[in-house]
Amino acid sequence: MDKHIVNWIKSSQYDLKTAEHMFKTGRYIYVLFMCHLSVEKLLKGLYEAVLKKVAPKTHNLIHLLNTTGVELPEKHLETLESLNALSIVTRYPEDIEAMVKAFKRKKAGDYLQKTKELLKWLKKDKRLKIS
Repeated sequence: MDKHIVNWIKSSQYDLKTAEHMFKTGRYIYVLFMCHLSVEKLLKGLYEAVLKKVAPKTHNLIHLLNTTGVELPEKHLETLESLNALSIVTRYPEDIEAMVKAFKRKKAGDYLQKTKELLKWLKKDKRLKIS
């Protein structure tokens, strides 16, 4: 497998671990941010595996998914769409206090779990298998 694709996969795993650590420390906005980043990197690895070209510099998960041609089950698509919508507000919060109030432990935990399930499903794609 191409070293760039392997790097995307490993980087995605690293970011997911960071999300777990942020969850343990109560930094819930960053749980969401790292979940998005983890999915983004895995999709970029899939993009490169499918299209055989360098992934674009975008944070748009929907664009990356659509470009690969992979069709997600509805529950995973909902997770992806939610993470995509949260990308801007977690990167550039207009009101940090409101964000902190909006994303408590349960909500962040739900996103973390759903992200893990989405990543697991995506990793079933044979083009992402590390040999």
